[in-house]
Amino acid sequence: MEKTIVLALGGNAILQPGQKGTYTEQLENVQKTCTSIAELLDNGYQIVITHGNGPQVGNIATQQIAARDKVPPMPLDICGSQTQGFMGYMIQQSLGNILRERGVNRPVVSLVTQVCVSEDDPAFKRPTKPVGGFVSKEEAEKIMAETGEKWVEDSGRGWRKVVYSPKPLEIVEMPVIKTLIKSGAIVISSGGGGIPVIKKDGKLQGVEAVIDKDRAASLMARQLAADMLVILTDVPRVAINYGKPDQRFLDRLTISEAEKLLKEGHFGEGSMLPKVEAAISFAGTGKEAVIASLDQVKEAIEGSAGTRFQPSKTYSSVS
Repeated sequence: MEKTIVLALGGNAILQPGQKGTYTEQLENVQKTCTSIAELLDNGYQIVITHGNGPQVGNIATQQIAARDKVPPMPLDICGSQTQGFMGYMIQQSLGNILRERGVNRPVVSLVTQVCVSEDDPAFKRPTKPVGGFVSKEEAEKIMAETGEKWVEDSGRGWRKVVYSPKPLEIVEMPVIKTLIKSGAIVISSGGGGIPVIKKDGKLQGVEAVIDKDRAASLMARQLAADMLVILTDVPRVAINYGKPDQRFLDRLTISEAEKLLKEGHFGEGSMLPKVEAAISFAGTGKEAVIASLDQVKEAIEGSAGTRFQPSKTYSSVS
């Protein structure tokens, strides 16, 4: 029986640091990522894919600001839906091409996905989710003065715009996702954490926010009763004292150990913190979650790379 793995692709799977974000750049990155995914399928795993959209939705928002005198700008939920469309299209096409080259006749489908949040979520009082690229402190201060946006320093990498990030409560299209999986399809869904919507008077309504893709991936993995959640990012493992002389990478963490490190403030709110929270939530089902680098996805699943989150056993650190 195939093991179901929810694969949460980080931004580096589609847009590498230092790249401009052209279509050609992003497509080349996606093709490399899909080659790794195809190898997992060769090993008998059922893969459900989700992906981040921070740089992409930030770029779309920047384009809208630049063209606001000519074209009416769209709200953030609409920008999110646009990224689901073009990023899902690239992953769907690239993975489909690779599978056909390997003689595998399996449908790949990307699904525009809505995710319910609560309008009473305290996150709507304070923006925390970074989107878009990095700028200098001076440039960020200039943008904030001109637009009223909120920008923050992000783990020593520069300054990024932050927006509201409510917690995901329900994946609206989950029944469709389950049906597609049962049919044998490889599903790409909840891109960028899903399009944030609230229920009001019996109807769904989009809201100006971005849902963290790792939290949405954890919710999806739990609702699918997946065998593993794999969160892929641009670092090999979770670290404490990140970027400091006493930085230490972690090999394994129990739920209680991870929660202790969270309380001690080891993880950045705009970077590793939501990944660790997502891993803890899924590990609470009694199954393992892994945070690892994109180029070690196979090793992470097999247990020789990344940081594994487990209901029991103690962690060991590695240098």
